[in-house]
Amino acid sequence: MNRSSNIKLLNYNKKYDFIIIGGGASGLGCALDASSRGYSVVLLEKFDFCKGTSSRSTKLIHGGVRYLEKGQIGLVYEALKERDILKKNASHLVKQIGFLIPVYNYFIKFYYYLGLKVYDFISGNLSFKKSKIVNRNSAIELVPNVAKEKLKGGVVYFDGQFDDSRLGIDIALTCESHNAILLNYMSVESLIKKNGKIKGVVANDSVNNNTFSVLGENVINATGVFSKSIMNMDSIKLESVIRPSQGVHLVIDKSFLKGSFGILVPKTSDGRVLFAIPWLDHVIIGTTDSIVDKPSFNPLATQNEINFILENIKNYLEVYPNKNDIKSVFVGLRPLVASNSNSKSKDLSRKHKILVSDSGLVSVIGGKWTTYRKMAEKVIDLTLKNTDLPFVKCNTSNLKIKNGLINIDFSKESLSDDFFLSKELIIHYVENEMALNLDDIMSRRSRCLFLNIKESIRIAPKVVQIMSKELFKDEVWVKDQLQSFYNLTNINKI
Repeated sequence: MNRSSNIKLLNYNKKYDFIIIGGGASGLGCALDASSRGYSVVLLEKFDFCKGTSSRSTKLIHGGVRYLEKGQIGLVYEALKERDILKKNASHLVKQIGFLIPVYNYFIKFYYYLGLKVYDFISGNLSFKKSKIVNRNSAIELVPNVAKEKLKGGVVYFDGQFDDSRLGIDIALTCESHNAILLNYMSVESLIKKNGKIKGVVANDSVNNNTFSVLGENVINATGVFSKSIMNMDSIKLESVIRPSQGVHLVIDKSFLKGSFGILVPKTSDGRVLFAIPWLDHVIIGTTDSIVDKPSFNPLATQNEINFILENIKNYLEVYPNKNDIKSVFVGLRPLVASNSNSKSKDLSRKHKILVSDSGLVSVIGGKWTTYRKMAEKVIDLTLKNTDLPFVKCNTSNLKIKNGLINIDFSKESLSDDFFLSKELIIHYVENEMALNLDDIMSRRSRCLFLNIKESIRIAPKVVQIMSKELFKDEVWVKDQLQSFYNLTNINKI
């Protein structure tokens, strides 16, 4: 992907079949669906691809075990089918991961086992291993650091794991292979209308401070928790309530599990899910589920949320982490949909909703990474029903996602011993993946900031110097980039 080349393409007075606002999971999914059907597509992202929630997920491709207990079988069924499709189409990123549900009560052991057999049955195939009951010794063998006092064994089940922002970039690369035009740091400022109908958007390039009028009658608002800001440009009343729910994740050393299996507790004392998951040679623990009044591009973890996770994980680990063991914190905002403002966050599902205004603006809210493909199919199908474009059937269920790192030499010298980030890889991100800022590389092209804040700060000066040479930037730019990055790393003080 080359940003300068893509901007030049916008200069042509062309009317696009689809204009997509938002470069997260939903927007990228819509761009891939539409472009792979043969329609002309332009996607505009205000910041960087997957800057928001789509890089801050729990890193799981899953059906949603907790939704079984709520009787949301249809939601689980769809997600499990999509889990298998994503594992097939992005096998370089989506891998099987095993979970132990440790139990300290025999009745609970069989209760969870029966629930997970339903989970297996709904899945209906052999893409993932089936769940099973394990005894005490087997549970300890799978997770050596599991809390052993009164341990009665557990239940093992399997789901999918992935690298969320890496998948986002690979989807963007796949979109471009189908002639879609994708641009980051391109903010939609207003909608172009004629006789009350949308005919395009006005966008500002925040890098070069240029304004573009992009023409197209089918405009899709896929901006997640920020969807209302685009809806307000359309001057419509919101038909349902977007309720951002904050999920906090803590990153700790892999020694706190001492194995390749994760721990999952389907329900803590307040009804939340608790987990400890191996990821990129580290462990993620979480999560919280707290309603926030106003969404932020850089959401903050509160001390209460951090303490909640640390206090609850104590019950399931023999040697448990404290605040000094936290290497990083990241926070995602789930774009949940509620029928009224009194709905509790933990009672809301991840089911998406599509809203179409009188002017033709299509807004998609809710959903999750696991179902991004199916959600996009529904959005494009619905949009096509209201246009004169010829209908072409969706084909993404059999569409392979490109591996953007397939030609990278991972034997090169790394700038860090804690994670891999070489000079060659940094240059690749700049030249081929539209990485413009230090944060783009440290947070999303690589996952350095998500794994270890202190180590990321240490290597940041080296990374930004390599970037400056590739982008032909001066020392003023270098200084500004470092200052912005240091401000970002101070957001979640532990």
